[in-house]
Amino acid sequence: MQKILVSRCLLGHRVRYDGGAHGPLVLLERWQAEGRVVALCPEVAGGLPTPRPPAEIAGGQGAGVLDGRLPVLTVDGEDVSAAFIAGAEQALALVERHGIRLALLKARSPSCGNRENYDGSFTGTRVAGEGVTAAALRRAGVRVFSEEQLPELEAALRELEG
Repeated sequence: MQKILVSRCLLGHRVRYDGGAHGPLVLLERWQAEGRVVALCPEVAGGLPTPRPPAEIAGGQGAGVLDGRLPVLTVDGEDVSAAFIAGAEQALALVERHGIRLALLKARSPSCGNRENYDGSFTGTRVAGEGVTAAALRRAGVRVFSEEQLPELEAALRELEG
């Protein structure tokens, strides 16, 4: 049975930067009952507290953080790149341990966003880009979806399981 790496906040866990959560979503509840879900909040796994100051990547490009070219900064200017990279490494360890090929991550998160992110100005400006963990997973061959793409994820899961 194919496992799916899932952002903990989408499962209703209160791990968001503001102490909040999303979900749980009905489809995720089914996948949890089937034993498919491997839950992770990369930011908490990387050592950040809940709640924590909002953080963004300049230009919204997580790959640049992984390559050491861009920092992840909090709204207060603190560089939290090391925690974001550590969280991405935790995600990769889970992928390896469980043979994960699909991930469902929180849209527009500096860790988890898979299509767009905030630009680092803390003004709500969105740019095409991905978070640090999403970039690391993609590099490892994991297909990353957001909660806005559940039908696509479900189709990918069916495809993998034949």
